[in-house]
Amino acid sequence: MSDTGIFCTTDEVLRKAGADVSSVITAASYAYINDFVTQAESTINVESGYNWSDDYASLNADVKGILKLAASNLAAMFCINYDLASYPLRIIAETMLDVLRDGYQQAIKVLKDEIAQDFIGRET
Repeated sequence: MSDTGIFCTTDEVLRKAGADVSSVITAASYAYINDFVTQAESTINVESGYNWSDDYASLNADVKGILKLAASNLAAMFCINYDLASYPLRIIAETMLDVLRDGYQQAIKVLKDEIAQDFIGRET
């Protein structure tokens, strides 16, 4: 199965979910990850108040990088949360979730921030 997301790839999500991500996630030919990426992209669009998916091709590389950060972090959180028991210690999974959440929240803040709006070249 191929990637169906716009902002990030399944491999980028898997790297962030870590080596201990559930084998169910990887065995499903990435169908679960593609679903998680779609959900993440929709969440980013709604939470930031702008449909980045529709304008993705015209965005500069920096904005695409922020969208990749947000989408891959949120999708990786969904992967980790799918089966916390696949990680050797629950605290490892919880720490990974915390780090990914912090990165996601920072990316959303940048996308919503007035200064970032000017930087990415769209009117507020």
